[in-house]
Amino acid sequence: MNKNPTNTRSMTHHHEKSEKSEEVPRNRARRQVAVGSCGLPRSAAMSLQHNTYFDGGVQSIGYEREGARQSVGVMAAGEYHFGTDAPERMTVVSGELVVKLPGSDDWQAFGSGTSFDVPGSSGFDLQVASSTAYLCEYL
Repeated sequence: MNKNPTNTRSMTHHHEKSEKSEEVPRNRARRQVAVGSCGLPRSAAMSLQHNTYFDGGVQSIGYEREGARQSVGVMAAGEYHFGTDAPERMTVVSGELVVKLPGSDDWQAFGSGTSFDVPGSSGFDLQVASSTAYLCEYL
């Protein structure tokens, strides 16, 4: 995680603010939450894995939440082929992916907010005109 001094001060200020006592009416209990890095409750801590593909042209952070594996990443402009072991759902967060799905000869464009599913034990081709952010859910 990249922490610059501005973000660190902001996070510290938020943390100090949440630790200060405040008057709470007697009929309402005050809830205290332990805060970890990034201001997340410690119970939300997770293991992150940085992935790099195609000489740095595609990078992602993989994580698991409630038993579901996902990754979020960015693809630089270029053409790529990905193989899949398990079924995947790709959602374009920002930008556009032009995709040739398995069993198809046609290229389809998917813009911000749209998704496509890829079967397991297959692969798909991508054309990326400019940097594009995505979410990959392993189904």
